[in-house]
Formats: sequence, structure tokens, C-alpha cells
Amino acid sequence: MYRILLYISVIMFMFQAQIKGQQPDEHYLEVVDLEGEWKLMIGDDKTWAAPGFNDSSWERVEVPSDWESQGFYGYDGFAWYRKQFRIGSDFRDASLMLFLGYVDDVDAAYINGVEIGHKGSFPPHYWTAYNSERRYKIPNEYLNFGGTNTLAVRIYDAQLDGGIIDGDIGIYQRQSDLPFDIALDGYWKFAKGDDMDRKDSGYDDSGWDEISVPGIWEDQVAGNYDGFGWYRRKFNVPASVAGKRYVLMMGKIDDVDEVYINGELVGKTGEIHDNSYRIRFNGEYDQQRYYYLEESDLIPGAENTIAVRVYDGGGEGGIYQGPVGLVELRRFVSYWRKH
Repeated sequence: MYRILLYISVIMFMFQAQIKGQQPDEHYLEVVDLEGEWKLMIGDDKTWAAPGFNDSSWERVEVPSDWESQGFYGYDGFAWYRKQFRIGSDFRDASLMLFLGYVDDVDAAYINGVEIGHKGSFPPHYWTAYNSERRYKIPNEYLNFGGTNTLAVRIYDAQLDGGIIDGDIGIYQRQSDLPFDIALDGYWKFAKGDDMDRKDSGYDDSGWDEISVPGIWEDQVAGNYDGFGWYRRKFNVPASVAGKRYVLMMGKIDDVDEVYINGELVGKTGEIHDNSYRIRFNGEYDQQRYYYLEESDLIPGAENTIAVRVYDGGGEGGIYQGPVGLVELRRFVSYWRKH
């Protein structure tokens, strides 16, 4: 009887912890306010992303706001926004994110001429992502710390309101009570369909699309797509990881997944079958993925490859919510002991 009561108590504790949402907390501190005056020009020319481009003849507009209320009444089509900003050298090692709020309909964001993220799809294969908030990781090597930086945003609006229309606009520092040892968010390679050769390190993914992780795949490259999709990314592992164990945090995935590192299966949630009619779901889309790695799963001092096989059975799909990265096992265990 005692064993039964103890078992029930443990189950109730775990259930209450899930209800309270005791997951690693991520919050954001604004370091650069980007609301206010920007430059805007209608049309489309990718040279407008370059930091040295002369935009002195462009119109001055307020952001966030639809461009129709800024004088471009009734305009549908391509346009570009530009803004310069400075960021201190004390943020050189920080985890930084660009918040662009809500954009109607499609966007691609550039820092100093390099694209850092996009949502929706530009013509000729257009689809909108007007209802998706834009948050893009900024690789620190793209920033000029202590100097001037240029942010450029290419936008396509199909109808009605257009532009950077609402939400928080700025550069934010991501802070976490369980920071990564190796961050894996940002751009990954992505392709529809299913092929088990895609798990291998040497597989050629050079023709694949690039997709922001975390992020719903419908918002980026896949349109209204249900079925199989694969993600791939190469990442450097420092020599200092030798002899250590890590936990791979893969956030939330819609619906079921298998994760491979250097061609070997390291974790899965749900059951994937080659015959999609045999796949069943049990709320996996809402489960946080924590995959415990062996020492041998990572190759120290070398480039490693992670591949994620996903099957989405309906609605939104993909690696849609973070955190996504590697945390040393001892720190992971310490965090959960405190929580």
C-alpha cells in the first residue's frame, strides 16, 4: 500500500510541475530601441541591403505603422526599410535577437548586408506570414560593436495594410536561467519529403532551403504542408567537451521526431513509420524535447552534424518553439534539482 501511495504522490508532483510550467525560463532585455524614424522606399533592389548604400533620398516614416498611413496610400508590392544603430562592445558575447514585431506580408531582414531571417515567401511562390511575430537571432560576427550598423528589411505586401505594422521593435539580449553551452538556434537547412540518407554527415544538402529554428515551417518555406520534413545543421564542438555528457534541448516539435547526430539516433518523441497511415499522435507536439547524450555522441574538436526527421500530421509543423541547444549534463541536473 505504501508503494502505491508513494507512486501516486510522485505522479501528482510531476503533473503539478507541468501545470506550473517549470521549464527553463528565457526572458529578453531591450538593448537597442528601434522604434521611431526609419527610411522607406518602394520597389525592389537587393543592393539596398548594403550598409554603404546611399538612402538620403528615401522617405522618412515611423515604425511600427502600416505604410499606407505614412503616405503610401493604396500601395501593394515590394518595399525596403533601412535604419542605422549602434551597440556597445560590452554586448560582444551576448545572445542577441532582432524583434521586428508583425510584418504584412513577407519579409527578409539583413544586418550589415547579411540576411539573418525571413518569414513567408516572396513571389513568384508567394504566401503570407502576416500573423507571425518576427524574432531573428543575430550572429555576433555580423555586428560592428562600438560602431555603426545598418538594418535593412525587404518586404512584400499583397493587399490591404503593408509594412512593419505592430509589435516590439528592437534588439534584445536573451537571458536564460539555463544558458546553452552550444546554441543551435538560427538558420538550419530544410527539405520536404523523407529519405533516411539525410541523417548521414556526408549527405549533400547544398540545394536545400534555409529555415529559422525555432519557427513554424509554414511561415518560411513549406506553405500549407503536412507530412515528412528534414532539418540539418553543422556545428563546431570544442575540444573541451571530451569526457563530458550533454543534454540536447530541442524545444517543441509538431508532431513527432527522430534526432540524429553524426548519423546515429540520439533521441525520438513519438513513433515514426515509413507508412504515414500508421503514425499515431498523443500530444507530442506540446512536449519539451530533452535528449540525454552519451560521451561518444559528440566528436570533440571537430564539426558535427545534427539531422532531425519530423512528421507533421496536420496544422502547423516543424521545430516551432525553443530552447534549442546543448547543455552540459551536470548543469542540467543542477537546474532541475533547484526547480
